[in-house]
Amino acid sequence: MSADLYRSPIPPQLWNAIREEFGLPALTQVRERLEAGFPDPEPALRQLVRVFIDEGTFCPGFQFQRDLSLDPVVVRLFQRAVELRIPHNYFALWMMTPCLAPDDARPVDRREEKYAPALLAVLESTLARAVA
Repeated sequence: MSADLYRSPIPPQLWNAIREEFGLPALTQVRERLEAGFPDPEPALRQLVRVFIDEGTFCPGFQFQRDLSLDPVVVRLFQRAVELRIPHNYFALWMMTPCLAPDDARPVDRREEKYAPALLAVLESTLARAVA
């Protein structure tokens, strides 16, 4: 993975890829859905990965489970990314970029609990250095 990837503008194709594969609803839509489905949506709203495209704020669908709750692995990865001061948009780019050996998997394809330690290690060893 090239560090230059994380020092350049994010290509619009990334947002299209996220939108097509996982959905990319506006923050206002996500807020409405969470408020309608959960008695206290504020904890989830505070943990959302948000991406900023043009004048809008959107929430990549890869962070949601079927019941609209947040995927716990993505939440942990994103919390660490915030601690490392990784911008939201670059975190989304990293989630969609093949970087995991041995099969060049994307982090978004390894959101299972058993992969969480490896994902955290890759996040810290590659993305954190690339955006530093």
